[in-house]
Amino acid sequence: MTSEEVIDEEKNNVAETEEAAAKEKESAEESAEEAMQKAVDELKAALDTQKEAVEAQKKEYHYLMAEFDNFRRRSAQEKLELVDTAAKGVIKDLLPVVDDFERALEALSKAEGSEAAKEGTELIYKKLVSTLKSKGLEEIEAVGKEFDTDEHEAVAQIPAPEEKLKGKVVEVVQKGYKLGGKVIRFAKVVIGI
Repeated sequence: MTSEEVIDEEKNNVAETEEAAAKEKESAEESAEEAMQKAVDELKAALDTQKEAVEAQKKEYHYLMAEFDNFRRRSAQEKLELVDTAAKGVIKDLLPVVDDFERALEALSKAEGSEAAKEGTELIYKKLVSTLKSKGLEEIEAVGKEFDTDEHEAVAQIPAPEEKLKGKVVEVVQKGYKLGGKVIRFAKVVIGI
């Protein structure tokens, strides 16, 4: 073999080695690229999983906040209703006392020589009624009004003294009262027919 052939062979060997090295380098780059792409895909999947977990926790948080807000509102409403119920019970129990005062005032107005007793009883009656009115108690107006089953309870029917009183309340046997717009005692009335 001549020196030229040896050089050519060496050149071929070098070229093959360089080509093999280039292929190996290219293969290594492709492997590194694939590994990086795989790592990026894994990170994206982990990020998506974390985003879903955050969204789920956010929804749960909003649900719990709404539920707590409803609980707070419900509790406040129950407290108000409890206070209203207690006040309603006390006021309802005082209505017979108001009726007794009215009867006492009527009896004192017919009696002679009891002006001081009449004035004292009237003063106490007015004070009791004004206190009850300040708490939301209002008397149901009935005489001359159209009979209304939402406010009145008919205890008797009589022939109407006038034509315009037919189907209307002629007399009140027992006063009715509302507390906060709700009837707590129906007015017992006599209706003209």
